[in-house]
Amino acid sequence: MAVLERLWRSLAAGTRPAGGVLPPTRKSQTRDLGIRTPPLPARVTLLLEDGRDQPWREVQPIVKPGQYVRAGERVARAVGHLALPVHASISGHVSALFMHDEADAGGQHRPAVVIDADGASQHHWLPPLDWQGAAPGEIIQRIADAGIAGMGGGGFPAHLKVRAARQAGIDTLVVNAAECEPYLSADDQTLRQHTDRVLLGAAMVAHATGASSIVIGIEDDKPEAASAVRARLGELPCPARLEVIPTRYPSGGERQLIERLLGRRLASDQLPVDAGVLCHNPGTLAAIHDAVALGKPMIERTLTLAGRALARPGNITARLGTAIEHLLQDAGLDRARLSRVIEGGPMMGQAIGSLDQPITQTTNGLIAADAAELPTPPPARPCIRCGDCQPACPAGLAPQQLWWHAQAGEDHKAEANGLFDCIECGACDYVCPSHLPLANGFGEAKQRLRTARAESDRADQARHRFEARQAREQREAAEREARRQARRQAATQRGQQRNASSAKDSSADAKGTASVVDVRGLRIAQAAAKAAARKAEKALERAAQQQQSADVLADLETQLDTARQHLDAADARLKAARQEETRP
Repeated sequence: MAVLERLWRSLAAGTRPAGGVLPPTRKSQTRDLGIRTPPLPARVTLLLEDGRDQPWREVQPIVKPGQYVRAGERVARAVGHLALPVHASISGHVSALFMHDEADAGGQHRPAVVIDADGASQHHWLPPLDWQGAAPGEIIQRIADAGIAGMGGGGFPAHLKVRAARQAGIDTLVVNAAECEPYLSADDQTLRQHTDRVLLGAAMVAHATGASSIVIGIEDDKPEAASAVRARLGELPCPARLEVIPTRYPSGGERQLIERLLGRRLASDQLPVDAGVLCHNPGTLAAIHDAVALGKPMIERTLTLAGRALARPGNITARLGTAIEHLLQDAGLDRARLSRVIEGGPMMGQAIGSLDQPITQTTNGLIAADAAELPTPPPARPCIRCGDCQPACPAGLAPQQLWWHAQAGEDHKAEANGLFDCIECGACDYVCPSHLPLANGFGEAKQRLRTARAESDRADQARHRFEARQAREQREAAEREARRQARRQAATQRGQQRNASSAKDSSADAKGTASVVDVRGLRIAQAAAKAAARKAEKALERAAQQQQSADVLADLETQLDTARQHLDAADARLKAARQEETRP
């Protein structure tokens, strides 16, 4: 009853409950230890996919076994719309290639490029850019060429976010420095030790997007980072301000941070750019600075190593593709104490099955915990309807109600109650006395709805293709009929003429009439084909930005290819008709 009373009072006051939880931060293990560089690994495994089996993220290797590569050289090119090029993170020889069709059912050979180090530390960077004199498109292309993905966890290509922000005409760049997950302190240390790289990277992105201001949001448990940023804000070429917010998980949620800093609330179907905002975290901005100012591709990242099973926890800058075991061993891993390893934070991270797997751009932390530190949760029990999950939800939802609908398979009812506003932060799991896997259940319900929508979209797109084909056939039939009518008219006019001279003149007139009719119809067909191609391009671009399913993107690609083929054919027919028209 008290929970409902608090909720009613907040709604009556016109505000939404702040939500969130206050788990032990446990950042003291690493926050004051700086950033160190571990020894280079003897081998790196550069994954060519992110485990989601989505073709629009596919990349293809451009190297062969035995080939020598330097750090920074491209070893795989992007193929899919959301794919990024992959660069060698060490110098050495390519020792193995695992292709998509060679991966076994158990995932023992995920698609990857394997490089054995030569110990020479040779590197090959791109030419530096004068970012203040460069066009926005040049900066965006450099971010793409460097292969930078967002390092906050989602791994969405940074250049696509910047390009979408440029096209949308945003006004604010938000630097998400909250880093609210327990244990993690990599962004904190990056801001403290590499303030210039982060702020200059923010200025570069603001220049590329046209943003008129920069807002840095940081929690109040990072006073040193806040002081370092505050001291350098005046050096930026555009207005910037620092906002210190209370420490509370998940204050670093993109939507929650935008609302808290700017007062702009996003609906579940909106992207930040729809509200005039672009968000990037400090690690991503530092990598953008290095790519633009130094020409350095994405070959390493800073991450946190923590947990009681490590003798030397801290923050490190490690090469991508390094085996997790190599990093943990360098940090003094005690296998006798090790209970499990979590990739990411304890709230949203995932347990690792094998220490042989490599780190990627989205690996922001590794927690080597003992059994007492992160105990295995007890078995789930039935919901007791306590309502504790509701005030904990940062999106102002009722997780208890969503859980009932999701478990009953009533996904559309869950959607009507805000399912897609859920950010799966796990705050409801944290407070649930029944230890229910609420966030996982909501994620599964979302996936079921996405699958159903993809199937519906495929049916709609098949119908649209059929209707487009019918329209094209009708248009072509009309064009043929117009040409037949013109020829028939010319023949009639020739038969009506009595003398040779008038017949000759009539024939010329008929030819001109036929040509006019023919060219006019082909112009109409060309304009329609151009409009169809533009519409298909916009639909595909929007679907890529919204990370639609693979089937949806594949169908849209097919529609775009078909539209372009029709446009090419229309151009060719119009060109031929014009040439015929100019003949004597």
